[in-house]
Amino acid sequence: MSLIIRAVTKQDYDQWVPLWDGYNAFYGRSGPTALAPEITRMTWQRFFDAYEPVHALAAESDGRLLGLTHYLFHRSTTAIEPSCYLQDLFTSEAARGKGVGSALIHGVYERAKLAGSPRVYWQTHETNLTAQRLYDKVAERSGFIVYRKIF
Repeated sequence: MSLIIRAVTKQDYDQWVPLWDGYNAFYGRSGPTALAPEITRMTWQRFFDAYEPVHALAAESDGRLLGLTHYLFHRSTTAIEPSCYLQDLFTSEAARGKGVGSALIHGVYERAKLAGSPRVYWQTHETNLTAQRLYDKVAERSGFIVYRKIF
């Protein structure tokens, strides 16, 4: 399988949406708990707005998108350079176990280096053991626990 990791283009929308929906469904955001359509539209628009720090990569093979990752750059109080947060990572079921997720993560690593970012970090749910097996190969656990309050 020849795999290309590249920035999404506006022409990718019809192939990106099913991957995005699959990612959200994995985390319980489907049916009555689905994201509002305006969130999906705004997320997509942000990838093409030069003033937004949000970016998207796609994994493509033979003209088909097999996976996506979204990442953003932000300031930190502990570094001058921007930090890179890998927010979303998803591959189609058929592409799993074939190196697509790893290639997408390494694509984010490359873009972070180009942006002068000294680190890429992300989080996953504690029950996502399949993803953790990959993450343990390409990064190190920070030991931090995430807290949140939703309003």
